[in-house]
Amino acid sequence: MSDNDLNWKYADDVVTESDALSKARQQSLELGIDPISPATGAQIAVIAAATAATNIVEIGTGVGVSGMWLFAGAPGATLTSIDTELDHQLHAKANFAEAGIPTNRVRLIPGRALDVLPRMNENSYDIVLIDADAASVIEYVEHGLRLARPGGTVLVPHALWRGRVADPAKRDDLATGFRTLITEIAASGAVVSALSPAGDGLLQLTKRGV
Repeated sequence: MSDNDLNWKYADDVVTESDALSKARQQSLELGIDPISPATGAQIAVIAAATAATNIVEIGTGVGVSGMWLFAGAPGATLTSIDTELDHQLHAKANFAEAGIPTNRVRLIPGRALDVLPRMNENSYDIVLIDADAASVIEYVEHGLRLARPGGTVLVPHALWRGRVADPAKRDDLATGFRTLITEIAASGAVVSALSPAGDGLLQLTKRGV
C-alpha cells in the first residue's frame, strides 16, 4: 500500500459514524450507490458548521449519507435534495428519520436536477452539494454557483473520479470533464477554490462577495 493509500485509509478510519449513518452507508453500497467516504463526510460537516448553514441544496440524494453528514455540521439547516430515483429518496427519508432529523427540515424533490434547478432562487443557499450524474457535473456547478449566496460554497465530491482525473493518460469523457472543471475553476476570480484528496476528492468553491 502506498503512502497516499495509507493516508486516505487513515483519514477514513479516524472518523466515527453514527449507527444511523453506518446503516445508511451499508444500504447505499448494497443498492450500488457510491456514497461519499467518511473522511469526505466529516469534511463537508466541518464546512456546514463553519458556514453556519441554514439553507442547503443537494443534487443527488442517494439514501441520505451526504445529507446526514450535512446535518451533522448544521443540525438547524433546511435541506432540499433532488434525485431522479424516488425509491432511493424513500430510503433516505427513513434514514433521516432514524437519525432524528425532523421531517420539516428535509424537502425531497424527485426529478431531473436540470429541470428543477432553473426554477430555484439564485443567491439563496449557503451550500450546494453536487453528487449526481457525473456527466453533467459542469452544468450542475454552473447552476450551483448561481444558487449559492455570496460567501456560499459549492461542494463536489468524487472530483478525482476514482483516481482517473490526476492521470493525464486517462482521457475518457468523465475524467476529462472533471479535469476541465477543476482547471477552469482554479483560474476563476469569481470563487475561492480548493481540491481536497479526501476520499475520492472534494472540490470546494466559495463564491466571492459582490
